[in-house]
Amino acid sequence: MGTRHLVVVVDDDPGILRALQRVLQLHGFETEVFSSVEGFLEGAHLGDATCLVLDVHLQHMSGIELRRHLTRSGHSLPVIFITAVESEATHKAALEAGCAAFLYKPFPSDRLIEAIETIIEKDREH
Repeated sequence: MGTRHLVVVVDDDPGILRALQRVLQLHGFETEVFSSVEGFLEGAHLGDATCLVLDVHLQHMSGIELRRHLTRSGHSLPVIFITAVESEATHKAALEAGCAAFLYKPFPSDRLIEAIETIIEKDREH
C-alpha cells in the first residue's frame, strides 16, 4: 500500500478503540481515534480521512445521527458502522443513512480491513 490512508474511529468503549487502532495500524493505516462525538467533532481531520468507523450506540448522539449530521454539513466520507446490538431496525437505518459496511461486534479484524480496502478500491475507480 503506497499511500497511507487515514481511518477515523469513534467508539465509546476504550478497549474496542485500542483494539481497532492496533489492528488498523498493523495493516498500515494511519488512525485518529475518538471516544466521544464531541471529541470527534472538535478534532477529526475529515479532509484527510479515507473513511470513518462509527459505533452505532454512542453517548449523546448515535453513530447514525452523527452520519446524518456530517452529510448535512457537506461531508460524504464512506462510513463503516459497528455495533454489538443486533437489530434489524438499526441495520436498516444505517443503510438508509448511507454506510459502506455494517459489522456486528465481535467481528474478525479481516472483515474490517476488507471493508476499508473495498472503500479504497471504489475511490480509485472514481
